[in-house]
Amino acid sequence: MNQRVSPKVTMVESSGGVVIPVHDYGGSGDTIIFCHATGFHGRYWDPICERLPDGFRCVSLDFRGHGDSSIPDGLSMDWIGMAEDLLCVVDHLDIEPVLAVGHSMGGSSILLAEQIRPRTFTAAWLFEPIVISPEIFAEKNSKGSGLAAAARKRKETFASREEAYERYASRPPFSEVDSSALWAYVNYGFRDHAEGVILKCRGETEAQVFESSLTTIYENLSTVQASVTVAGGGDKEGPAQIAPKIAQELVNGRFEMFPELTHFAPMEDPDFIATKIRNELIRTL
Repeated sequence: MNQRVSPKVTMVESSGGVVIPVHDYGGSGDTIIFCHATGFHGRYWDPICERLPDGFRCVSLDFRGHGDSSIPDGLSMDWIGMAEDLLCVVDHLDIEPVLAVGHSMGGSSILLAEQIRPRTFTAAWLFEPIVISPEIFAEKNSKGSGLAAAARKRKETFASREEAYERYASRPPFSEVDSSALWAYVNYGFRDHAEGVILKCRGETEAQVFESSLTTIYENLSTVQASVTVAGGGDKEGPAQIAPKIAQELVNGRFEMFPELTHFAPMEDPDFIATKIRNELIRTL
């Protein structure tokens, strides 16, 4: 495994008074920007970036409301803001070509950013982006009602990171993930607190992100010109079901299925996912 040094962190101003951390892992070659899922953070990608060869420069970000981002009180968690965060990182890096990797909401943010500013990305690899199809999902699901309710009930404080790790590792969906991936999530997803540690992305913030999901991303998929590989798992949940349809609607889309993996594939098998990312992005260049 290629061991990259700890990423250099730069704070970048985004829209709406948001300041977001950019984690630069270094490496030579084409730059890949990694975009995380709802409730996660940029350092969640550590195990993937460590496994990519030095032929790539890896960069990740903490979206607004996540990780170590700084946001004004009361700021909307509208997904357009996530896309604006990503575009601000692209402007900060000021490089070409730009490649992108996204998981869940991170994948959606890449597609939305490309719709807002066409030809920003040369190619992208997306695992089950949350792109709501009005034809497939009912309105009650399109606003993430069940996920939002669960987020608001989520346990946010633990006595230590070790206790948080053990709790997550003992039950689905994290009971089957790679230990290094789970530690990356826990180590950088919590901050010290009077009671021990507390989630950086609080349950209410995560719920608001779910409730702010957009259907316009799906409606405008045909405007995306970048070469996009959409990957999906075999758990037959909503994101896995819509993934092939997303690829079909894209002008330069391609679908790949990993039947043994779930929506949390990047955490379940970092070796496999890093190899797939490398091979697909090299293929498109």
